[in-house]
Amino acid sequence: MGKIQMKTPIVEMDGDEMTRVIWEQIKTRLLEPFIDLKTVYFDLGLPNREATGDQVTEDAANAVKEYGVGVKCATITPNAQRMEEYGLSQMWKSPNGTIRAILDGTVFRTPIMIDGISPAVRNWESPITIARHAYGDIYKAVEYRVETPGKAELVFTGDDGTENRQTIFQFEGPGVIQGQHNRDASIRSFARACFQYAVDRKQDLWFSTKDTISKVYDRDFKDIFEDVYLTEYQDKFEQLGLKYFYTLIDDAVARVIRSKGGFIWACKNYDGDVMSDMVSTAFGSLAMMTSVLVSPDGKYEYEAAHGTVTKHYYRYQQGETPSTNPVATLFAWTGALRKRGELDGIQELQDFADRLEKCTLDVIQEGTMTKDLAGLWEGKTAARTVSTDEFLAAILQRMN
Repeated sequence: MGKIQMKTPIVEMDGDEMTRVIWEQIKTRLLEPFIDLKTVYFDLGLPNREATGDQVTEDAANAVKEYGVGVKCATITPNAQRMEEYGLSQMWKSPNGTIRAILDGTVFRTPIMIDGISPAVRNWESPITIARHAYGDIYKAVEYRVETPGKAELVFTGDDGTENRQTIFQFEGPGVIQGQHNRDASIRSFARACFQYAVDRKQDLWFSTKDTISKVYDRDFKDIFEDVYLTEYQDKFEQLGLKYFYTLIDDAVARVIRSKGGFIWACKNYDGDVMSDMVSTAFGSLAMMTSVLVSPDGKYEYEAAHGTVTKHYYRYQQGETPSTNPVATLFAWTGALRKRGELDGIQELQDFADRLEKCTLDVIQEGTMTKDLAGLWEGKTAARTVSTDEFLAAILQRMN
């Protein structure tokens, strides 16, 4: 049979370390033999981000706006250690944060459940989707190190020249200051994306902030969500028998642990970052979680929810064959291919994505898996721990 033909390219964003290695293996072994793969390629690996002054990240995000669908490999957000390791001229910001800001989207992350691995929270029966606001907060914060005594102020100067000042703190010695911001327009887009996603998935929506402490900043989120629900989505929710539920973030955590799952939990940017890791780990593994960024104008960027698996990469450089779980990276590709097929009306592309995902899960459920899952395995057949290469080979054999 001939390869499946594509009409419109997918924006491909390569990444770093072990996930970069796996990225290439997935393309050459599981995609290109079956698809006439068309991509617009951007190298978001840290060396190329350094070489381009991180312009490549902005170019990639704008390409997603142009082509409509992108797929991204995990990338490094450098700290001081990474800056020295890679000889960087500066500590470049998170590529994900840059892309999210340009697309002004919402990140939806959902665990991949399989028979044979039970969630750590014993009463969870269905996946919990984390909806993460993808703009502002600490990811766009301005920070300052205070070295001497003095007064820190929050100052807003209007375009008309009016000025508003508020004292943050009177320092008597060294300390730190951080200034965060957000935009009503972005929060409203976030709210609409969450409500629409809940309607599409036919699931209840929870939203949580800490407005009892942050009486202006977090209260703004709460009020905008309430307004969007009442004016745009209440009738739709009631017709579908869905519920919208707001509570404080600490109360939400307690309720989530006691729940049976099966709902969407909307969180502010940092809360969503942390809670998605908690949820994915409790369901099995960080490498078993899908992640898609959805913009208000219907652009999609798929990625793995985990990092670059640095320790495995160091072992790989020494000639070892690590047992790194490639499922989340693989599902990023299948998610992008399926969406490309939907938008371009190519059913064969959608069917291929479905088949590749099923073959991947079937391999695991029959007992062949990477090391991270083997320790959690409760299936009837004994777990057979394999390397990443062997795992991908097993998927390919099943595809064939």
